[in-house]
Amino acid sequence: MKSLPEGVQRVVAALQAQDHPHTPVMLDDAARTAQQAADALGIAVGQIAKSIIFRRKSDDAAVLVVTSGDKRVDEKKVAALVGPLGRADATFVKAKTGYSIGGVPPIAHATPSVTLIDQELFRFEEIWAAAGHPHGVFKLRPQDLALLSGAPVADVVQAPTADASINVPELIAARALLARATAENVPSPCISVCRMNELTGLCEGCYRTLDEIRLWSSADDPAKRAMWTQIEQRLAAKALL
Repeated sequence: MKSLPEGVQRVVAALQAQDHPHTPVMLDDAARTAQQAADALGIAVGQIAKSIIFRRKSDDAAVLVVTSGDKRVDEKKVAALVGPLGRADATFVKAKTGYSIGGVPPIAHATPSVTLIDQELFRFEEIWAAAGHPHGVFKLRPQDLALLSGAPVADVVQAPTADASINVPELIAARALLARATAENVPSPCISVCRMNELTGLCEGCYRTLDEIRLWSSADDPAKRAMWTQIEQRLAAKALL
C-alpha cells in the first residue's frame, strides 16, 4: 500500500471501505487516454470508463461525467441535467478532485463532484476506470460504478454518426499483419470503433464477439493468435458478400 502513489492509496482506501473485490493495478506505461488504457489491458476501448470534468457555472462545482471510452460527451445533454457548464482546466480539476488529468478516478474526490454515469457503459459486463494516477486502473462492473459513486445513470453522449473516412476492414487487416509479425504481447484488434452488430453478434470495429472481447485480457499469446485467425476468416467472409 505505501509503495503506491498517494492518489492511488486514496482510491484503494475508498474501494476497501465499500468491500470492492478488485484492487487497483499499476500499468507499465501511462494510460492517459482511453485508447492507451485499452491497449495496455487488451480490451475494447468502450470498456474504459473515462472521467470527463466540467465546471458548473452556477456554483463552480466540478461535474464528473464517467463515460464509455469510445463515446464523446454531449455537453448540452449534461447541461440539461445539471445546469450550464464551463470548461475545466488542469488547475481546476486538480483543486476540485485532488487528481491530475489522465488519472482522475470516478470516486474518492477531494470535494464531492456532481456525477453522471454514461448508460453506454452497461453494454459490457466488465469495465476499467482510472485509479488516481496515469498508470493506475481498477476493474469493476457498470453496476458497481453506480453503487460506488451513488451517481445516476443517464444518456450523456453524442449520437453516433457514420464516418466514411474510417475503413474498418483495411485497419483490421493492417493490425492483423502486425499481430502475425509480433512474437510476444500480441496487439489488440480494437480500432476505437466499438459497436456490436445485432445481426452478426460481432463488434463492427474488431470483428470479435463480446465473449472474445472479455477473454482477451486474460488470454495468452497463442490464444490471442487464434482469435486473430478467427477475425481474419470473418474479414475474408465479409469480403465475399
